[in-house]
Amino acid sequence: MLPVRRVGSAGARELAASASLDDALRGLAGSPYGRNAPPDSSLAAAQRGVAATLLDSLRVLARWVPADGVALLRLLAGWFELVNIDDRVRVLTRPGAPQQPPLRLGVLATAWPRLAGAGSLPELRAVLAGSPWGDPGGDGPYELSLCLRLRWAERVAAEVPPARPWAAGAVALLAARDRMVRQACLPEPAARSVGHLLGGRWCGTASPAHLSDLAPAAAWVLAGVRDPADLRQAEARWWARLRTDGARLLASPGFGPRPVIGAAALLAVDARLVHTALQVAAGTGRRAGVLAQDDPPIRPVWGPAGSTAAEVLYELA
Repeated sequence: MLPVRRVGSAGARELAASASLDDALRGLAGSPYGRNAPPDSSLAAAQRGVAATLLDSLRVLARWVPADGVALLRLLAGWFELVNIDDRVRVLTRPGAPQQPPLRLGVLATAWPRLAGAGSLPELRAVLAGSPWGDPGGDGPYELSLCLRLRWAERVAAEVPPARPWAAGAVALLAARDRMVRQACLPEPAARSVGHLLGGRWCGTASPAHLSDLAPAAAWVLAGVRDPADLRQAEARWWARLRTDGARLLASPGFGPRPVIGAAALLAVDARLVHTALQVAAGTGRRAGVLAQDDPPIRPVWGPAGSTAAEVLYELA
């Protein structure tokens, strides 16, 4: 059995019920997350620490698996490289902005050591174009963020077949958010990437229901979505499926790629639970409501659609 150390649903509920964020962080002290999310951390720092702990766990997992398993984990860990890229873009476009220490990718890095040295957005784009990420099609912050996430989803869907429904579901949520919240079509080449995964162009559809008709692989996540508020429950459904599929894959016989993928999925779900439980404990996850019109179209941390912490905990705990 592959090592999967988790706080679990019961632990997440206890964290969420804490009287304060500091109490919740003290409750994490004996868990795998304690070192990277110590007491007295801000919510943002603690949540980034949770992400760093997940990455540390994937790097440890990479020591247990053969070379093909490491390649799978490197691809699945692309999210962390995207966070580092987002941080680099922020530094390049906002003079004086505070710099976050980059997440330590180690053997799971794709192109980060070279990307870290980019001194401008055009230079960053050039490095990406010469890497497995490929040319994002633009060097503006929005184009970079959006297109790289879609490129990542395409690569996961193509190279990790058990994860294809996860990739398609995440892209459907992203496209639905873009259409329903921003009231806009995805730019090229983003629309082409969506078409590759979902079998149709999102700009040519009138509603998420139509997208579901065009994209069987993503229909499960958009079922019942009619307005922006529904995207919250749809994202919670996405995480619930990741947990269910991950448990099934982890239980696969042998030591092939399926248990590796399952272990990575369950570690990600646990980190998501802790991330959102801390948000509830801090008092910022109890508010329900629709997505704001000025919310960023791409969430840099944890969610394709940006659900409330309470809804994610309800679905997963």
